[in-house]
Amino acid sequence: MSMLLIKNEKIKEEVYQEVLNNGLKVYYYPKLGFTKKYAVFSTNHGSCDNEFRSLNNGEIIKLPDGIAHFLEHKLFEDPERDFFEKFSDLGADVNAFTSFNQTSYLFSTTENFTECLLELVNLVMEPFFTHENVEKEKGIIAQEIQMYQDSPNWKVFFNLLNALYINHPIKIDIAGTVDSIQMINKENLDLAYKLFYNPESMVLVLVGDIDFKQVINELNSEFMKHSFAKLNYDKVKVIEPQEINMARIEEKMSTSYPIFNIGIKDINVNLTGKETVEKDLITNIILDMLFSRSSEFYQNLYTKGLIDDHFGAYYTGKTDYGHTIIYGISEEPDSVYKMIIELMKDPLKYLTLDSFERAKKKQIGEFLMGLNSIEYIANNFTDLYFQDFLLIDYLDLLEKINFDNIIERFKENFVEERTSISLILPE
Repeated sequence: MSMLLIKNEKIKEEVYQEVLNNGLKVYYYPKLGFTKKYAVFSTNHGSCDNEFRSLNNGEIIKLPDGIAHFLEHKLFEDPERDFFEKFSDLGADVNAFTSFNQTSYLFSTTENFTECLLELVNLVMEPFFTHENVEKEKGIIAQEIQMYQDSPNWKVFFNLLNALYINHPIKIDIAGTVDSIQMINKENLDLAYKLFYNPESMVLVLVGDIDFKQVINELNSEFMKHSFAKLNYDKVKVIEPQEINMARIEEKMSTSYPIFNIGIKDINVNLTGKETVEKDLITNIILDMLFSRSSEFYQNLYTKGLIDDHFGAYYTGKTDYGHTIIYGISEEPDSVYKMIIELMKDPLKYLTLDSFERAKKKQIGEFLMGLNSIEYIANNFTDLYFQDFLLIDYLDLLEKINFDNIIERFKENFVEERTSISLILPE
């Protein structure tokens, strides 16, 4: 397949797309003159993707919670080399992460880019699972899970997700539970790898000053060394009710002050592409208008001594879920919650045309600033790609948002009946 060039004349940016012989899509976002280069190799599977249906016989496969994160850990293990040491010797920093919806392997470097890239391919495409190393990893990950369970900020967040969601696996810790990881073995790891790590469902994003044609030739040659077992399975869609699981959840932990997360469950889901990204943008503009430090509502809470500069809000959503989270610390979290509920009933004092224009300009400025960061480009490009949207079109979508979109979205989403509060209180 011939190379595709995608341009955006307004921001004078472009991106190249090439499809390798094995079906892997590779995107190159040129940043000419930059000394640093960045690559992120991702699969469209994260902690929420645990149930699959065979397209051949309808059989359902249910994998243990935490298996995507477990896989990420195990891919760094190789009997013949230490990947961290290898990348360090090449002058690069390598890392990986698992989220609710994807798993990514990445590196940044100012030298030996092609060598590093081929090492990244080997890291991801040469799994090494044995019964012994799988059992050993369980203890390591169990310690990691326990460490997060002892973190009040982590606990208040996942308690909130448990309050908002009834069936959706987003309420389960990305690493799983100590019990669920005991169910992971070499056989289901092999199966998960075959399901998750087929090049046709993955993407490789490269950013920097790179000889793209030469890199493509090297990648095609390198991938010829690897074979892939494609499994014909679809993800099983979770049926999530519109109502919340519970309105309030509290826990006492070792903390010197109360921590709160207030969540609002989004029911306008099952969107794809442009619609998903547009909803995300509109909602985050609303949150900036209401809860940023320059907002009148923030200043009102701050003047009353109800919040400090830890206060903030954000929206996150994918095809099958979405939620707003307002977070902070307060000696009177219930007073903060009450004022937010009152705000939902009469928002027009704060949702003004002036505040909209300021928030929209701020979003545009942050996006344009982000284009000076290769990390911002690579990670956001990947995230948007899996939502069937290209980063290069982001500004066009943002500029089309108007004040009517703000009011409509607020009325649709910000309702008390789908709002929960999670509290971590001092012991």
